[in-house]
Amino acid sequence: MAIKRDYYEVLGIGRDASEEDVKKAFRRLALEYHPDRNKSAEAEERFKEVSEAYQVLSNPEKRSAYDRHGHAGVAGNGNAQGFDGFENFGGFGDIFDAFFGGFGRQSRPGPQRGRDIEVLLTLTFEEAALGAEKAVEVQRTEACARCNGARGEPGTSPVTCSACRGNGQVRRSQQSLFGQFVQVVTCPTCNGQGEVVSRPCAQCRGAGYERQTRKLKVQVPAGVDGSSQIRLSGDGHSGVLGGPAGDLYISLRVLEHSWFKRDGFDLLLELPISITQAALGDAITVPTLEGETSLKIPAGTQSGAVLRVKGQGVPHLQRRGRGDLVVTCRVQTPTSLDPEARRLLEALAKHLHGGSDAGSDGDKGLFERIRGKRGAS
Repeated sequence: MAIKRDYYEVLGIGRDASEEDVKKAFRRLALEYHPDRNKSAEAEERFKEVSEAYQVLSNPEKRSAYDRHGHAGVAGNGNAQGFDGFENFGGFGDIFDAFFGGFGRQSRPGPQRGRDIEVLLTLTFEEAALGAEKAVEVQRTEACARCNGARGEPGTSPVTCSACRGNGQVRRSQQSLFGQFVQVVTCPTCNGQGEVVSRPCAQCRGAGYERQTRKLKVQVPAGVDGSSQIRLSGDGHSGVLGGPAGDLYISLRVLEHSWFKRDGFDLLLELPISITQAALGDAITVPTLEGETSLKIPAGTQSGAVLRVKGQGVPHLQRRGRGDLVVTCRVQTPTSLDPEARRLLEALAKHLHGGSDAGSDGDKGLFERIRGKRGAS
């Protein structure tokens, strides 16, 4: 006759182990040696031994008797006589069902938040910079207008599901080598709701919701750009079983402008000016997002010079103030001259260079200076 091992040794715990320690040990060992998971030759016997030890040590009265008298103290108590004595559990499935909550157990569905929706909204450059009111069209699920989400015809009430008796779950049994394997699953008749409708709503066919196309107004704040996203809370798909609706996320696409660009909240403008404006200076008007503003070009302005007009850029997003208008001057050289214009430019050249040959001498002097610098280096 085989000698039984000490139950504490079987579970790998000390005699002062708490009830929770006993459960944890059994959980670990039972999963390790369950025949459906472990195909080794000794797994079946090891699982029986672990289960028998748990039967005794998880019961305060049996554990007390075992602590006082050893195996003899529980020899006459059914479950301690061997693996076949698990009458109270009804087989392996029930053992795991009682201890782990059942394999595949699913909780009864409760309120669930609706899914979010994302749409793309195209804006002009000005709309993104200055803000605008826009309309977006979304398709979303909403509670049925006829039954208000109740799924049944108006005036009717759902009845308790006869398949699960209102629990929302049913037990499926499967016979195995070691007994009955029980799995708790969502009731297929009521989909876990515990209720069924006797007369489904004619409009939504008992679904409780319907698909609708809605046009919503959106306030686009000033200062957004193509990386911005607007969130409308509660404008997504409707929730399930009384849960809140999801959100609507609006991603933005901003069209390019004919002459403006953005650098953060600064407005960039490339401004062509004539050589006379660059040389003599000028006071001109330049465009802005909301009209025009004056700009003074200093005499002697070089091509590529940057002039800044304070406060004429893009409004800051969610705070006061706005960026600047940044103007880059590009001096335009005329490509064709009428005789009079040519004569005036030639006279200007003679004046600047001090004579007809001065320009040539000046060029030679420039070349000599460059050559001298190269020699020195």
